[in-house]
Amino acid sequence: MIRTLLAFSLILSLGACKEEKDILSKSQVAARWSKEKAWEWYDKQPWLVGTNFNPSTSINQLEFWQEDTFDPETIDKELGWSADLGMNLHRVYLHNLLWQQDSIGFLNRLNEYLSLADKHGIKTMFVLLDDVWHPVPKLGKQPEPVPHVHNSGWVQAPGAAILGDTTRHKELKGYIKGVTGHFANDDRVLIWDVYNEPDNVAGQPGRRELEVIDKQKYSFLLLQKVMRWAREINPSQPLTTGIWRGNIDHWGTPDSLPAVDKFMVENSDVISFHAYDGNTADVRRKIEELKKYDRPLLCTEYVARGGGNTFETMMPILKEAKIAAINWGFVSGKSNTIYPWISWDSTFTAEPKIWHHDILRQDGTPYSQREVDFIKQIISKP
Repeated sequence: MIRTLLAFSLILSLGACKEEKDILSKSQVAARWSKEKAWEWYDKQPWLVGTNFNPSTSINQLEFWQEDTFDPETIDKELGWSADLGMNLHRVYLHNLLWQQDSIGFLNRLNEYLSLADKHGIKTMFVLLDDVWHPVPKLGKQPEPVPHVHNSGWVQAPGAAILGDTTRHKELKGYIKGVTGHFANDDRVLIWDVYNEPDNVAGQPGRRELEVIDKQKYSFLLLQKVMRWAREINPSQPLTTGIWRGNIDHWGTPDSLPAVDKFMVENSDVISFHAYDGNTADVRRKIEELKKYDRPLLCTEYVARGGGNTFETMMPILKEAKIAAINWGFVSGKSNTIYPWISWDSTFTAEPKIWHHDILRQDGTPYSQREVDFIKQIISKP
């Protein structure tokens, strides 16, 4: 079976499958999961709790996964710390350039990661594409972090060059189908997040000028293709792409949403969302709106301590409704996500008194022992 999947992936990476000779015809595209199937899947899960995981030694997705900088020793150690807290699901970002660079090696490293996570009892949600941060990703040695600046090296996938040229979207087909196809029946992968925050435009100085003009149009076109390619594989795991912006009161009314957002909620098997709100009333409103879809809910990003969004305020709300709780950041490292988003426009010369994201320092000690004690307690409590 593994040999067959590797052969399938290799064929896709070499571009040997033409559009008219694809493995599945248009008539064989799988449908969105029914509500009944989604709940049957979700009811088998424990309360899903975890983090957006990026090892502290990696500044971005490329440094995480490239052969020269893949760091299984650090990954294993930090996954162990996560398991010690009681976490059982991590959201993990991938990148199309890694497939382009070395598809077989990339799959092997994904498999190694999954084996390490599985050893610690942690399932994985892979994120295939991402519209956030630097619009021009490049393979090879990644830049060093800009001191005291939040996510100075994180990169978009696929990035502006491919996103803004619809004739190049097909270059992603082998990646999407190759990765989802390889792990389509692997129970270490719990769910697929096909596209993070489509149409999120970089606002940092020097980057906004590199963004695609009319990005929403191109992100919407690409999202539709990516969802279709994943449906053609028809993995055993559900597909999702998370809503993250806009008027909360419209979240439960698809016809009131932008076209991209409407497509997201109407084509996800389970509904995922981001909640960095400091006001818990706003979080509860989001949840009430999203419950209108009558599908399982997963919060795939939260915690922005400086704005009042903390583990202590968020986790009880999410646990009460058995909504997956996946915060941003785990071990403080090269991503510098202990600094707030405004660090791009402000001057920080030392560690902030209030960490924005992340839970542990690189030696495994907590930013806040009280916070860690709370996380352990609420996860373990029936």
